[in-house]
Amino acid sequence: MSAEENIQQALTTRFHYLEGKIRIMRQRRIFLEIEGSQFLEVFDYAVKNLGFGNLCAITGLDEGVQMAALYHLADNKGVLLNIKTGASRDNPVFKTVTPYFPYAEIYEREMMDLLGIKIDTLSPSHRYPLPDDWPMDEFPLRKDWKPKDRIQMTDDRSQRTEDRGQMTDDRRQRIEDGSRDIKDKT
Repeated sequence: MSAEENIQQALTTRFHYLEGKIRIMRQRRIFLEIEGSQFLEVFDYAVKNLGFGNLCAITGLDEGVQMAALYHLADNKGVLLNIKTGASRDNPVFKTVTPYFPYAEIYEREMMDLLGIKIDTLSPSHRYPLPDDWPMDEFPLRKDWKPKDRIQMTDDRSQRTEDRGQMTDDRRQRIEDGSRDIKDKT
């Protein structure tokens, strides 16, 4: 039995509802799609019991009728386990995986900013990758996003280009606060 088949068997033995939902696409590539309510227990098992200790990426998807997230996990033998889960387009909420992988925050913030996906229990912070002044209800990677909204923003930004090179007081204060934090730690 191959490594991929062993993983498939371990998952279906532990989670009977995965029977028929796991696909071995080729050597070292396993895909499975699950309901959002089942995601965290399968993810937890894969990380803690099957050795998938590396989160390579999280891909957010607008599938038209629903929003989806594809979690790309790797083990130390080079096997990739791709776990896909979806949520309603009207209220797309996913569980955070930062307790397992703290660096997942950057991927989760991308999904929030670009697709409007909510991440349950993710702590508040600065926006990423969009600027802080980007409209909160504008999600540029959604299929239904209208470029006309962007044109208005571009016009607003063109007025700010006159001030290029000048820093806002808020930005200057954040930079100074960050510099003090660094000096305090050294």
